[in-house]
Amino acid sequence: MPDLENLLQQVRACRLCEEHLPLGPRPVLHASASARLLIVGQAPGTRVHASGIPWDDQSGKRLRQWLGLEPDTFYDAARIAIIPMGFCYPGKGKSGDLPPRPECARHWHHQLLALLPHIQLTLLIGKYAQEHFLGAAAKATLTETVANWHGYLPQYMPIPHPSPRNQFWLRRNPWFEADAVPALQQLVAGVLSKT
Repeated sequence: MPDLENLLQQVRACRLCEEHLPLGPRPVLHASASARLLIVGQAPGTRVHASGIPWDDQSGKRLRQWLGLEPDTFYDAARIAIIPMGFCYPGKGKSGDLPPRPECARHWHHQLLALLPHIQLTLLIGKYAQEHFLGAAAKATLTETVANWHGYLPQYMPIPHPSPRNQFWLRRNPWFEADAVPALQQLVAGVLSKT
């Protein structure tokens, strides 16, 4: 089994689904074997594809607010691993970006997760991550899954995608920012404070 740095180099050189990527492959993720928090989102958008920095957009700004983290902590790979469901920008669909390409999770996730032995909490952002990690334990809708976040602790915390496109969902579900976000901040602070 390769070490994590070697594996990350292999992932960043991945061309498994190149023919399906409108902007070409550019896997965006970061991790360290010492990380205690794992963030699993969907796939990079065009801005993240251009910069190569995970969550380098408005969604990332809101996510950092939800987590109560400054950028220097959020991007500290020694503490936080960021491994999306799809590593490359998948292209544009009718109502936003296309779903993450399935090849990434199928081919790489088990190898990467096996080399992250200190993860204490995994944030599952959006329905693709929730369905993949929770399987049959996921509820019928994202709203139901997120509303039942207590039941997935201490291993997982399901949350909605922090995209500006989700303003309507957040307005219809004020309990998320009122109740779940403060609990999330407390959980994250607790995980990151451990040595």
